[in-house]
Parts: sequence; structure tokens; C-alpha cells
Amino acid sequence: MNQVIGLYSYWVVIVLMMAGLYIMIARYNLVKKIIGLGLFQTSIFYLYITLGKVDGGTAPILIDGENVVYSNPLPHVLILTAIVVGVATTAVALALVVRIHEAFGTIEEDELKAIDALEPDA
Repeated sequence: MNQVIGLYSYWVVIVLMMAGLYIMIARYNLVKKIIGLGLFQTSIFYLYITLGKVDGGTAPILIDGENVVYSNPLPHVLILTAIVVGVATTAVALALVVRIHEAFGTIEEDELKAIDALEPDA
């Protein structure tokens, strides 16, 4: 039981990931889908950050002494880049939703499919 409780960060990742995936699949509103995508991305960020954590680890700065444990900075650096990409992706997605709303008057996926089915192919 201690192993299950000791890995609580992975359980948090799983819950966040499944919630984001559910929102993306089950909702027809495009803004809600973007929120689900953001939640899914956040769970992946949290996973990588927890993988970079080392118990008793220090910053990777060389210090004198034996048996010094260093934390790996690479996951944190990669997540900084991923956060920037995630924010840019969200901004582009929201801009597309605004344009879709201007063009079709709705942001509901099922209504957009109905509008698309009514239009003749060009």
C-alpha cells in the first residue's frame, strides 16, 4: 500500500490526463475542447517535472564532497520549451475558434458538421 501512496504524483498525472482526454472527446464546444487539451498538456508537464525530481538531490552545481546526488535539469528545461509551445498552440486554437464563430455563427462541433453537410461541394 505504501508503494501506491508513494507514487501519488503519477496518480495525479493519470487523473488529469484522463479528465483532459474525456473533455476533448465528450464535449462538442470548441472552447471546451481547447480547455481539455490544455489540461492534457498540463498533465504531461507535471509527469516530466516529477521524473526530474531526485530525493535528496541538489542543483547541478559542482560542490566538494563525496556521494553528492544531483537533480537532472534536462526535464525542467524541456518543459519550459513545451509550456511556450502549449501557450502558442492555445492562442492559435482560440484565434481559429473566433474566426469559425465569425464565419459560421457557432462554435458547436455538431452544428458545424450540419452546416458543412448542407453546403454543396465546390
